Amino acid sequence: MSKKTNEGITVKKNEDFSEWYSQVVQKAELADIRYGVQGFIVHSPWGFKILRRIYELLEQDVEADDHEPFLFPLVIKKENLDKEEEHAGFAPEVFWVTKSGSKKMEEEVALRPTGETQIYPMYSLWIRSYNDLPYKGYQSRICTYRSEKTTRPFLRGREFMFFETHDVFATHDDALEQVEKDLTTSDEVIWKQCKIPFLSFKRPQWDKFMGALNTFTPDTLMPDGKRNQMASTHDLGQNFAKAFDINFQDKDGKQKLPWQTCYGPGIWRIMAALIGIHGDDTGLILPFDLAPKKVVIVPIFKEGSKDSVIKYCEDLKKSLDFSCIVDSTDATPGFKYNKWEMKGVPIRIEVGPKEVSEKTATVVLRTDKTKTSVKIEDINSEIKKQSLTLDKEIEKRAKVYFKDNTHDAKDLNELKKIMKSHRGFVRVPFCSVEKDGEKCADKLKELTDGVNVCGTLYPKEEKASGNCIMCDKKAKHIVYTAKSY
Repeated sequence: MSKKTNEGITVKKNEDFSEWYSQVVQKAELADIRYGVQGFIVHSPWGFKILRRIYELLEQDVEADDHEPFLFPLVIKKENLDKEEEHAGFAPEVFWVTKSGSKKMEEEVALRPTGETQIYPMYSLWIRSYNDLPYKGYQSRICTYRSEKTTRPFLRGREFMFFETHDVFATHDDALEQVEKDLTTSDEVIWKQCKIPFLSFKRPQWDKFMGALNTFTPDTLMPDGKRNQMASTHDLGQNFAKAFDINFQDKDGKQKLPWQTCYGPGIWRIMAALIGIHGDDTGLILPFDLAPKKVVIVPIFKEGSKDSVIKYCEDLKKSLDFSCIVDSTDATPGFKYNKWEMKGVPIRIEVGPKEVSEKTATVVLRTDKTKTSVKIEDINSEIKKQSLTLDKEIEKRAKVYFKDNTHDAKDLNELKKIMKSHRGFVRVPFCSVEKDGEKCADKLKELTDGVNVCGTLYPKEEKASGNCIMCDKKAKHIVYTAKSY
């Protein structure tokens, strides 16, 4: 990292979010963007540990729902990528491997843009009987590759971290039940653990996952007002089962097609929301459980006291029940405070000669910088107490941030007016979320400089009234619109 990574942020989040975000990514040492290939970044240790913790939370949740882990190769045969006609639409975004050394390959292969076409040919071999169902599998800690035109760390890349479940059921009802469980996983991890608020949408038919019957997403808003889709779960119906010849013999002895779902929480997108929503003008703010180090101990030296203060700090570290680091570098206390606040360490402990003599420690919370003097024998219970305070404060701020982020517009002019000053979702009456509504959605995007139809609220869709803001036909739906990454 360059020396500049240790300098403070030079812009305010609410004045220039784009630059603020870029500076936090680099100065909090979440990623190094100097790799030299567009869309490919280096995940730095601090950032990678946060991402790894998000993976862990998801793994714990899906394994509690009886998913088994597996790991598939990176490459996919071209014929498999082409099998499901609608899903083959991924082709323009695919990276192809065409040479082995200096020789042209007999069969070119694709780098995984998503997992369906690599996993489902194997499912056709693994699944034979109703006794094999339900089958629930997932792969984690992998990367996926798409040739995106515009890239930005943790929001859009050509190589990005990936997590996916792929489930097979005997009935459609079982598959739909899994969709609900997937949405519950999003709530458990994204909201309850990461403290990121969101709305759940059913996507319009023209914007669903390629090859799916329906797609459902938890969407949040970044401080620049753009929608961040953090995950998606898909009711695949029997489309992929037909394409990849997945059959099972049912209890009645007949061969039948199963029903499938897949779920893809966006590891990168969750990370982007953590940065953008919780952070402040000093840097990251992390929920206690997600922080790579929960506590940083900062020794404060005076002449002749260095050795005793350092020893006290090291002994204190050994006594803590939480991951901790002692910053005993030669930098000033103020520099150290700024460094660890930038990285989002939840709790700072300050120790000087006074604390050593009194056998205390001064505890400082990242969210409000309040200082509390604590007896050394009470330090673990105090940190636990302060961690709960920190998480409640992060959750409270997130709720306030997300509250009142949705406005209403009855016609196109009102929508345009709102979008000039409002950062967030706008509800509008709309003719259709089936394929016949796509023309209105395209026209809306064209006339509003990129406003997208996100979908209808899920699970309880709101009742429509009035006329479609684009074609003036009777509205069948209330849809949420926003600009998107």
